[in-house]
Amino acid sequence: MLKIWRWYKNCLAIHPLKTQIISSGLIWGLGDLAAQAVTRATAVKKKYIFLSEDDRDLRINWRRVITTSIFGMAFVGPIGHYWYEGLDRFLTFRLQYPIKSMRFVAMKVGLDTIIFGPVDLFVFFTYMGFASGKNVSQVKEDVKRDFLPALVVEGGLWPIVQVINFRFVPVKYQLLYVNLFCLLDSCFLSWLDQQQDAPWKQWFKGFSFDKYKSRDG
Repeated sequence: MLKIWRWYKNCLAIHPLKTQIISSGLIWGLGDLAAQAVTRATAVKKKYIFLSEDDRDLRINWRRVITTSIFGMAFVGPIGHYWYEGLDRFLTFRLQYPIKSMRFVAMKVGLDTIIFGPVDLFVFFTYMGFASGKNVSQVKEDVKRDFLPALVVEGGLWPIVQVINFRFVPVKYQLLYVNLFCLLDSCFLSWLDQQQDAPWKQWFKGFSFDKYKSRDG
């Protein structure tokens, strides 16, 4: 394990962006494998109620694994790499916050929660919808159904994770730290998708879209 870590550090020092992209793709792919295991374990207990006809043989959906891995490589890897390092430069050079100080960590967590978190979720749900063959209206309905519940639940957990990350983890390893937690996050998002149109989701859906639509006429 120590040799693998040394190899990773060496790759990160020589090819930082390429290493972040590849490692993000691998970790997100593993996360989807874990999510599929959770989906199937839950579905078996509920007599396959959440599984489509194609998935009821309980075999791994490798197409979905590859699709999720591509999201990690194409979006999380490059965007996360520049996002975390760019935030550090902005806070230290433009705002003159001492690195790792309380103000520095609080501002970085706040910006990450307000900007990167919602964008990441929106892109994920949209991309996965289109990648699975859904049309625009179907993807829109999925986003309306799942985006706000995911944002609320994750908004209560990720700031805690990121406080530790931004306070104690060097910036070049912060994306790796986040990706490792995304292994668990993938299981949550898979469970969220299983809930389909559960009553608690309907409350979020009506609150977030229909109410504002009616206000605007």
